[in-house]
Amino acid sequence: MSGRVLRLVCTAAVAVGTVLAPLPAAAVPEPEPRERSVADLVTDLQGLYREAEEATEAYNATEEKLKEKRAEVTRLDTQLSKARLSLHDGRGAAGRLARQQYQNSTDISPYVRLLLARDPQHALDQGHVIGQLARERAVTVGRLTGTEHRAGELARRARKALDDQLTLAARQKRERDGVRAKLTDVEELLASLTAEQLTRLAEFEEKGVEKAQEELTTSGALAQEDHKPTPKGETALRYARRQLGKPYEWGAEGPRTYDCSGLTSEAWAHAGTPIPRTSQEQWARLPRIPLKNLRPGDLVIYFPKATHVAMYVGRGKVIEAPRTGERIKISPIAAHPLLGAVRPDRRAPKGHGERHDRPQTARTRKGDDQPPATEAR
Repeated sequence: MSGRVLRLVCTAAVAVGTVLAPLPAAAVPEPEPRERSVADLVTDLQGLYREAEEATEAYNATEEKLKEKRAEVTRLDTQLSKARLSLHDGRGAAGRLARQQYQNSTDISPYVRLLLARDPQHALDQGHVIGQLARERAVTVGRLTGTEHRAGELARRARKALDDQLTLAARQKRERDGVRAKLTDVEELLASLTAEQLTRLAEFEEKGVEKAQEELTTSGALAQEDHKPTPKGETALRYARRQLGKPYEWGAEGPRTYDCSGLTSEAWAHAGTPIPRTSQEQWARLPRIPLKNLRPGDLVIYFPKATHVAMYVGRGKVIEAPRTGERIKISPIAAHPLLGAVRPDRRAPKGHGERHDRPQTARTRKGDDQPPATEAR
């Protein structure tokens, strides 16, 4: 085939291909994003608040450990200073004994001195004094050796305690950054909503709480009549009531701001019964009681990980420091998914803190089931 014919065939093939090639499809507009439902927004917002509170309680737990470690460092430093001062004094006493021994040294044995003495009784008395000095010297040397060992051990423990303190401080900083990041997520979500959405959001959440409260009440989980509080429980409750209207602030223990466990721990400390600082430790270490036995002053714990706590006031209500942006207020007991209740002014059975009781209400989210356990009576 000549070159000219080949070029014509190729040109024809290209032309046919162009004709037969499919026309580009018309651009199909993408569907507009569907507006998220109020239920979705509530779920997202509650999830973010819950994550922020979990991070806050982790921060609070580290802060408590850091306080204990700071106190340990201070105590060890004080003991080490005293040991070093005692060591200095012991070395001075040992030096004086060494000089006395050098000044009183002689090649004549005490027996020969006794034979040659003009006054044997005086020699015996002098020998007694020499023996006493020797015993004192042995005691001084022994005390000096012991003090050296003690000072060395205290120095080692003080260094370790300081290292632990620095490690905890670094962990606390990471946790503080984590809380701030969670709260930033909350702020961004709220900022993306219109005023109408915020109103519908609040109404939807309020209706959800009302429904949960009604279900709890009709289930018979709560006593029909309130039990009488103990004197300490009444004192703790009075303290909590005086904090009504104060702002929530994560990590705060008062007196101007509080977080949830900061409020409950301070209230019971004011009543003369110190309790753990965090809601998780309050749940783990305080005696658990059935909801039916609740009396004013008892603590109500929420969420499967025990990351929120409130104080029972009676008639199905609690005082709580709810969350960032809100103030301390009285809420229905079913304002959050219930985990259980604890009583601070009742001695816990041995090993009680190792148990994890099942939530005592029907308002339990999917996937939040806990293994059943016997309630403390």
